[in-house]
Amino acid sequence: MAIDPICGMTVDERKSLSAERDGQKFYFCSAGCRERFLRPANEKPAMSSEMAETIYTCPMHPEVEQRGPGSCPKCGMALESKSPTSAADEDSGELRDMTRRFWLGAVLGLPVLLLAMLPMVHVPLDRWISDETSRWLQFALATPVVCWAGWPLWVRAWRSILTWHLNMFTLIGLGTGAAYFYSAYAMLFFKAIPEEFTHHGQVELYFEAATMITVLVLLGQVLELRARKRTGSAIRELLSLAPPVAHVIRAGRELELPLSEVRVGDVLRVRPGEKIPVDGRVADGASNVDESMITGESMPTRKWAGDTLIGGTVNQTGALQMRAEKVGRDTLLAQIVDMVASAQRSRAPIQRVADRVAGWFVPLVMAAAVLTFVAWTVWGPAEGRLGYAIVNAVAVLIVACPCALGLATPMSIMVGVGRGAKEGVLFKDAGALELLQKVDTLVVDKTGTLTEGRPRVVVVEAIADLEADAMLQLAASVEQNSEHPLGRAIVAAAKEKNLQLLPAKDFKATAGCGVAANVGGRQVLVGNERFLRECGVRNEVRGASAPQAWLVTARASQGQTAMLVAVGGQFVGLVAVADSTKDSTPDAIAALHRMGLRIVMLTGDNEQTAQAVARQLGIDEVEAAVSPQHKHDRIRALRAQGRTVAMAGDGVNDAPALAAANVGIAMGTGTDVAIQSAGVTLLKGDLRGIVRAIRLSQQVMRNIRQNLFFAFIYNGLGVPIAAGVLYPWTKLLLNPMIAAAAMSFSSVSVIANALRLRTMQK
Repeated sequence: MAIDPICGMTVDERKSLSAERDGQKFYFCSAGCRERFLRPANEKPAMSSEMAETIYTCPMHPEVEQRGPGSCPKCGMALESKSPTSAADEDSGELRDMTRRFWLGAVLGLPVLLLAMLPMVHVPLDRWISDETSRWLQFALATPVVCWAGWPLWVRAWRSILTWHLNMFTLIGLGTGAAYFYSAYAMLFFKAIPEEFTHHGQVELYFEAATMITVLVLLGQVLELRARKRTGSAIRELLSLAPPVAHVIRAGRELELPLSEVRVGDVLRVRPGEKIPVDGRVADGASNVDESMITGESMPTRKWAGDTLIGGTVNQTGALQMRAEKVGRDTLLAQIVDMVASAQRSRAPIQRVADRVAGWFVPLVMAAAVLTFVAWTVWGPAEGRLGYAIVNAVAVLIVACPCALGLATPMSIMVGVGRGAKEGVLFKDAGALELLQKVDTLVVDKTGTLTEGRPRVVVVEAIADLEADAMLQLAASVEQNSEHPLGRAIVAAAKEKNLQLLPAKDFKATAGCGVAANVGGRQVLVGNERFLRECGVRNEVRGASAPQAWLVTARASQGQTAMLVAVGGQFVGLVAVADSTKDSTPDAIAALHRMGLRIVMLTGDNEQTAQAVARQLGIDEVEAAVSPQHKHDRIRALRAQGRTVAMAGDGVNDAPALAAANVGIAMGTGTDVAIQSAGVTLLKGDLRGIVRAIRLSQQVMRNIRQNLFFAFIYNGLGVPIAAGVLYPWTKLLLNPMIAAAAMSFSSVSVIANALRLRTMQK
């Protein structure tokens, strides 16, 4: 099997068309891509089997994938592994190779530069070396620099022509090729050069230009590869959180095993100061665990038997035994790494601007170089006309290389997504990162978003001829099958009173309303007033005596939720549940208001409770007793009004609304369904994460615009200056070597600007 390097599709050698040419085998992709070279017919890939199995992709063109390392067929950049790797595992062969070629080019290229330039500053080299010898020395030294040190540049340039994906290496190849091969031709066939193209009887040579362009481009590649390694530091830091080994207890013996050998169900020992190896639960012992590396929360969390543990966090004070529940790629840390890596490879919508420009930019530059050559050949100075034409055409090709333009967006996205991960903000893709800074309306759920999401029962009030504990037992028996926080609170209250939960059959949950089941042959309903009414309950709360009805209203006005209970079609009482507001919520709401956001609360809770919480926090708009479908429809209505809507929620009932919003924000303490439906996940699970996410989105988009502006201005000014438009008035020409240096450092400056995101104020 082979991988098409353009579209990433698998090409079956037995079914695809193939052709032999000059010992090379070509394949045609079933997707209809242009014919392209995959590898020589009789040559095996020069890579290990492990490398061959790894899929590599381009940071600028994520759709390009292939097995094993290489260069992108569209832009020529070195491909990166899709599988996140630690610093120890990272393959830096491309960087080592480019560094070696750069230093050899620099050592051989410096004498070429001196031999060519010193006579121009009136250094009398002819006292020690003849002019003819100097020219042959330049030829001899420049050849290995251009042909060996610059070989990767030639390969990428030729590949871009074969596939007709013209890119920066196309321009570099044309520029250095024109300078070197013209000079070599002039050396070997001097008499074939017309006299009007000579200067003082000598043909101008440009070995120093070809040599130094090659060396400076290689330097740019070295600096770019080093900078790109830094953009992946966030993933490497996340990977370093997991310990390399775990202490596993098997058959009464404690074994130190690599993390890859830990299995679900294993019992692990974690000593004080050690990292939690995998996700699981405390089986024995108690300790304080520092979870700040995952959640961003600086205070340690007390863990007892039965509490969850997250792989990568640090056990601080006590010895623990834990039972592994998730290992390998199923752990939270592994999922975070995968999400960050996927988001870093995704493309922001703003990238389309650069893509459209790049589509026609290189052909226009090539046309500009041809026009420059023709103009200087026709209207240039009478003596040395051809030399002027070649130098200026080469300068146009080199200075216009669109590498800075191509790097402007992906580098900022990579750094921004990585920084977000370290702050507990995970972006599913670059589109969510870009869109978040445009949000003007934030829709929030109440339970688990504004509140702790860990409600507790405060009142159990039986109205009919039924003991309070008996009613609580029936309600908890139904709720034991529910995932809702209010249901879990009722179950916890029953367990605290040592009430035995009864088997519940035919369980049915109506999202946002209530639950029903058959307990001991009786139909038991637990939910809000509308739910009971729709289920045909004959004596609902409105038919209760005044004190009980007043109690429901009073509890709701205090921010408590009344869960109504019906047995056998009769209303029998209520369970009042309180969920305290998160300490961070008021400050986060105030910060979001300062950003200009309108905050809307949509909750399935009753009107009085919702209004009480809204008044306490300063929520702009409240809608209570809403179903998941209504939340979904309300968000669509807001979008129809022209608003850019973000939705923050944490439950299964929030999933449709999260999917309907422009940007869905899942609280990391919520359900998997909510997280999968969202574009942003907050690991800590409080609204301060939204503030951080919006600020980061604003900073990243500002950074991208700076990069694009710099790239456009650089090319917009560089091309006409290189073409010589200022020469008639200032005699100013742009030396190709200076153009090459500017081109290389423009790419580095774009990456350096992107790296500023790592240290910007949060």
